[in-house]
Amino acid sequence: MAKKRQILVIGNNTNGCTPEHEKIAYDVGVEIAKSNSVLVTGGLGGIMVAASHGAKDADGLTVGIIPQDDASEANEYCDIVIPTGMGFTRDFLNALSADGVIIIGGGSGTLSEVCASYMSKKPMVAIRNLNGSIEKYIDGYLDHRENVKIIGVNNAKEAVTKIIELIST
Repeated sequence: MAKKRQILVIGNNTNGCTPEHEKIAYDVGVEIAKSNSVLVTGGLGGIMVAASHGAKDADGLTVGIIPQDDASEANEYCDIVIPTGMGFTRDFLNALSADGVIIIGGGSGTLSEVCASYMSKKPMVAIRNLNGSIEKYIDGYLDHRENVKIIGVNNAKEAVTKIIELIST
């Protein structure tokens, strides 16, 4: 059996997550499930719970890689919980577990995951116009290394279609 694609969705935790962010994340989760890919998140609230909820509603498989050491801290929509007990260091596990990354808004924690993904040369797409920490890097690179361009997209369906295209090439 071939390995399933693993798509990491990152963005605002509960703090800073707007209803617009939640709707987009939910729709991204649905599209990931419909593509027969595995949704990977940080397993907590905000974007993570909304994307996981969408994937579950579409009969998808969800993985939450949480910073705590207690699996009960994960959101209710995680099928598989990986309690790391690593705090923010788990951002690197999130990045390394992904075949590609979808970014929805976000703050400094999201930027940490983006940097880990960038250094690992993971394909990334970001939804435009959500005022996240990544906004100024969309359609460009994080630094002079030009490891991977962060591709801007406009909606959930485009995000999943584009990340699958980037993973496949």
